Amino acid sequence: MIYAIIAVVVLAIVGYLLMSRRSAGELPPAQTPEKLPEAKEPAPKSKTEPAKSAEKSKDRQATVREPRPREEPKAASERPAPPSEAEPEAAPTSEAAPPSDAPASDGDRPSLTSRRDLKSLRKGLARSRESEGFFGRLKALVTGRREVDPAIAEEIEEILLAGDVGVKTTEALLERLKEGLAKGELKDADAVWRALRAEALRTLNVGDPGAFKLRDQPTVVLLVGVNGAGKTTTIGKLATRLTQEGQRCVLAAGDTFRAAAVQQLVVWGDRVGCEVVRGKDGADPGSVIFEAIERAKATGADVVLADTAGRLHTKTNLMVEMKKIAKTAGKALDGAPHEVLLVLDATNGQNALAQAREFKDALDLTGVVLTKLDGTAKGGMVLGIADELRVPVRFIGLGERASDLHDFVPEDFVEALLGHDEG
Repeated sequence: MIYAIIAVVVLAIVGYLLMSRRSAGELPPAQTPEKLPEAKEPAPKSKTEPAKSAEKSKDRQATVREPRPREEPKAASERPAPPSEAEPEAAPTSEAAPPSDAPASDGDRPSLTSRRDLKSLRKGLARSRESEGFFGRLKALVTGRREVDPAIAEEIEEILLAGDVGVKTTEALLERLKEGLAKGELKDADAVWRALRAEALRTLNVGDPGAFKLRDQPTVVLLVGVNGAGKTTTIGKLATRLTQEGQRCVLAAGDTFRAAAVQQLVVWGDRVGCEVVRGKDGADPGSVIFEAIERAKATGADVVLADTAGRLHTKTNLMVEMKKIAKTAGKALDGAPHEVLLVLDATNGQNALAQAREFKDALDLTGVVLTKLDGTAKGGMVLGIADELRVPVRFIGLGERASDLHDFVPEDFVEALLGHDEG
C-alpha cells in the first residue's frame, strides 16, 4: 500500500515537471516576435517627424512679415496649392528670374477664375428688382399689356431717368426702341421687354468686362476713387480671392493720410496672409507704391494691389497728384500700373457718374468697380457708367463678405435684373 502511494506521488511530480517545461518552451517564441517589430517601427517615425517640423520652423523664420505665420497652418494642409508662402522668401533670386518668361505664358495664366452665380446675383440686386425699384418699375409697366403704342416710350423714359441711367444713355436706349414701335415691330409686351434687354446688353458690353488679366508679373493694380467708396475693402476682397486661387499678393498702403485705412489694410493682410508695405504717416504715397512693386519683384509675387487716398474729383491738385503716383509706379516697373480701377459707390447715383467723368479725364482708367449695389434700388446707373465712360465694369459689390464681390458679366447682370426666371 505504501509503495502504491509513493508511485502515485512520483508520477504526479514527473507530470508537473513535463508540463512546466512545455510552457516554458512555448512562451519565448510567442513574445519575442511580437515585441521586436513594435520596437523597430517607432524609431523611423521619430526620425522623420523632427525633420518635418524643422523644415516648417525654417519656413516660418523665412517669412518677412509677422502676420503671415498665422496663416501658415492653413497653407500647410494645402502645400501643393499655395507654394507662394515659403518659396519666394527662401530663394528670392531664383523666384525673381521667371518673371521675364512669364509674359510669354500669359495665355495660361488667367487673372481670376470666372465666378458666375446667377442666384446670388439676383439676391444681391433684389432692391432694383422690387416693384419700387428701377427694373421692377420697368417690368410692371410692360408686363400685362396686350398691345403697346409709341406713347409707352415716354413712360419708359421717365423710369430710366428716375433710375439714374442718365440723359445721354436714356436717349440712346430709347432711340432704337422708338424706331421699333413706329415701324410696328414691337407689337406686344414681350417684344418690348426683349428689345429692352437687348439694348441693355449692348450698352453694357464695353471693352472686355469682368475680371482683369494677369499679363505681367507682377501685375500692378491701382485703385482710385473718393473717400468712402470702398477702395480698401475692395482690395481686401480681391486679395482674398487671388490668394485662394494660388496667386501671391503684395498690398501697398498708399493712403498715407488716413491712419485707419493703413490699419484696415494691415488687418486684411493678416487675415489673408499677404505682405503689406506701408510708410510713415503722411509719407509720399508714390514712394510707398514704388517700394511695394520692388518688394513684389524681389519675392516673385504675382499681383500688387495699391490703395490710394480718397480725393474729391473737384480738387484739381489732388487729381494731379494721382497722375504722379501712376507715373512713379511706371518707374518701378515698365507698363505699371497695368490696371487702374475706379471704385464708385453705387448708392451715389448721378454723383458717382460725375466723379467717374473727372477721374477718366485725369487717368487712363481700365475698369470700374461698383460697390454697395445691393444697397440701392437705382441699378440703372450701371448702364450710364458703362455707356458714358466707355470703360468696362470689372466687379460689382453686393454685400459685406469677400465672396460678395462678383465678376461683372453683362449677360448675367441683364438676366438677373430683366429675366423672367426667378430660380
